[in-house]
Amino acid sequence: MSDAAPRNALRRMKRDFAAFDAHEYVRIGGVVTQASPSLFRVGGLNRLAAVGDRVALEDKSMTQGEIIQIDETGALVKPYGAAAPPAIGTEAFRIGAKTIAPCAAWRGRVLNALCEPIDGAGPLPRGARVAPVDALPPPALQRARIDKPLRTGVRAIDIFAPLCFGQRIGVFAGSGVGKSTLLGMLARASGFDAVVVGLIGERGREVREFLEDSLRDKRAETVTVVATGDESALMRRLAARTAVAIAEWFRDEGASVLLIVDSITRYAQAVREIAISAGEPPVARGYPPNVFADLPQLLERAGPGPLGAGAVTGLFAVLVDGDDHNDPVADAIRGTLDGHIVLDRAIAAQGRYPAIDILGSLSRLSHLAWAGQEASVAQRLRAMAARFEETRDLRAMGGYQPGMDKDLDAAVALVPSLYDALRQTADGPPSANAFADIAEALRARET
Repeated sequence: MSDAAPRNALRRMKRDFAAFDAHEYVRIGGVVTQASPSLFRVGGLNRLAAVGDRVALEDKSMTQGEIIQIDETGALVKPYGAAAPPAIGTEAFRIGAKTIAPCAAWRGRVLNALCEPIDGAGPLPRGARVAPVDALPPPALQRARIDKPLRTGVRAIDIFAPLCFGQRIGVFAGSGVGKSTLLGMLARASGFDAVVVGLIGERGREVREFLEDSLRDKRAETVTVVATGDESALMRRLAARTAVAIAEWFRDEGASVLLIVDSITRYAQAVREIAISAGEPPVARGYPPNVFADLPQLLERAGPGPLGAGAVTGLFAVLVDGDDHNDPVADAIRGTLDGHIVLDRAIAAQGRYPAIDILGSLSRLSHLAWAGQEASVAQRLRAMAARFEETRDLRAMGGYQPGMDKDLDAAVALVPSLYDALRQTADGPPSANAFADIAEALRARET
C-alpha cells in the first residue's frame, strides 16, 4: 500500500467528522470555569472553537456570547446582552459563526443586531441564501468601476463634493451639528433599489425620530438595524457588521444599495471595548491596534461589487470627539474612504444649515460626477469662498478697502449670496439641479 492511502483515509475521516458536526445532535461544548459580570471563561473549547464563534449557555438564562480570546486555559466569552454571571460548571456549547439569510421582504423592517425583529410586525422571513456576517470584500481586480454620478439633492454637496454610485463617503461632525439630519436628507436621493441603515450606539429616543422623520417616504424600502447606546459592545459591533452584510446581500442580487451607518465612531468604540476586554493594550488615545485593523475591513466591504452585481454606496457618520477632526479614529477613517463631508460648529452657530464646510469637504471622485463646465464653476466658487474666509479678520478690523483687490471685491460681493443659496432644510424639497439653483440665486442678487 502506498503512503497516499493512509493520508486519503485520514482526510475522509476528517470530512466525515465535519459532516457530523453540522448536525444538531452533535454538539461541541465545555463548562464555565470563571465568571464575571461582563465575561466568562469556558474550559474544553480552546482546541475546538475559533475566535468569533458564538457560544450558548445550557441553563435557564440561555445566554449567548462570542469568543473573543482563546488560550491554553479555555475560551474567553463576552455575552451579547446584560445577564447575571453564569454559575461555575454551567455547560456551554459552540454554535458557530453568525450567519444571516436576508430576503427582499426585509424591506421596511427594523431589526436588532441578531436579526431579530423589534418592530412588532411579526417574524422575519428567511431567504434561500445564507450569508456570513463577517464576509470579505470583493477582490480589488474583480470590482466594477465607478462611473455613474449621484445627485443627492443637497446643493452644497452636489456642487463642491459631488458623489457617485458605489462611493464611500464620511460625514465628519461633532455632536449636535446636524449630522443625523444631513444623513436623512441624503437618504432621500433617488436611484437606489434598497436602503440599509445601521443605527449604532444612538440614543433610544432618536431611533423613531430618524425612522419617521428623516427616512419618511424611504421607510418602506429600508432595512434598519438598531443597537442603541445602552446595549453591549458586542451588539453595537455586530449591528454594524449585520447592516453591511444585508447591504452586500442586496448588492449580490444586482441592486443599487444605499448603506447608512450612524455612527462608525461608536462602532470603533465598541471594538475598542472588546479588544481591551481580551487584554489588548491601547496604543493611540486609548485605542488598541485591533481597532485600526478592523475599520478598513468593514469599510472596504462597501463600494462597487463584482462585475455583474450591484454596488453599495456607503454613507458613514464619523463623530469627532471635541471637534478634533484629526483624532486617530477619524484620521484612519478619512484615509480609507473616498471622500469626506465636514460639518462645522461655527457654521451651525451662524444658522447656516446644513453646516457643511465647503472648503474642508472633498470627494475623491468629483471628476467623475462633474459634467461640462461644472468643474471649473465649482473650483471658481471654492476659490472665492477661500478668499472671503481668509480675509474675514482683516475685514472685521476695517483693513479692507473696495477697489484695491478685484478678486477680493468679487468674493465680498458674491460669497454671502452663495452661502444663502446653499441653505436647505430637512423639510424642504431636494434640489434637482444644484448649479442651476445657485446661478438663479446669484442672478437674482445682481438684479
